[in-house]
Amino acid sequence: MSASLATVSYIGATILFILSLGGLSNPETSRRGNWYGIIGMAIAVVATVFGPRVTAGGIPWIIIAMTIGASVGLYAAKKVKMTQMPELVALM
Repeated sequence: MSASLATVSYIGATILFILSLGGLSNPETSRRGNWYGIIGMAIAVVATVFGPRVTAGGIPWIIIAMTIGASVGLYAAKKVKMTQMPELVALM
């Protein structure tokens, strides 16, 4: 991926993150806001992994780090009760 395409991807992801925050502020639009955040994060991850500064040797390290982070997050999310969710978000 070229540097220009990576930059455009980051700008698009940033716009989606801002829309996500706006959507999450209202219960009626929270589902759409959540989707904006998911899509924005997916774009940012793809732009980072396939960006111009990542070599082929760095991709396994990125995958390992993402797997460890996802495992810890999944474990914590399954153990926390809904009333403790703000604390979990603050911890992560």
